[in-house]
Amino acid sequence: MAKVSTYLNFSRNTREAFDFYKSVFGGEFASGGVARFGDFPPAEGAPSIAEEDKNLIMHIELALPGGHLLMGSDAPDSMGHHVNPGNNVHIMIDPDSREETKRLFNTLSEGGKVDTDLQEMFWGDYYGSCTDKFGIHWMFNCTAK
Repeated sequence: MAKVSTYLNFSRNTREAFDFYKSVFGGEFASGGVARFGDFPPAEGAPSIAEEDKNLIMHIELALPGGHLLMGSDAPDSMGHHVNPGNNVHIMIDPDSREETKRLFNTLSEGGKVDTDLQEMFWGDYYGSCTDKFGIHWMFNCTAK
């Protein structure tokens, strides 16, 4: 497997949280900087992003000691999200192949709930998410074609 990371969701204060984590752990945000919702077109069939949400963080990464990545995004109520302690932490898996991605996704979602079907995403990767039968949230992002 390529890597496993931790993904955090916040209502509207991801930048504040990640600036804090950076002050604690040191390091730099991943190359490419911070991706904001206004930097990308809305997903097909999705409503347009509200003007007040365009500057919110869609994705940020901070390398922690030991090679672990801490990732995060804003998930505001205005976009249909309801962030509560317990649903704001995900384990992010980046498998080496699409076959491994499908196997892990299907196995972990069995008896649980598929949140986002595995699919090609606008950022060019193969992505899906689920909650396993124990209530643990998983995200899969495969860069392999």
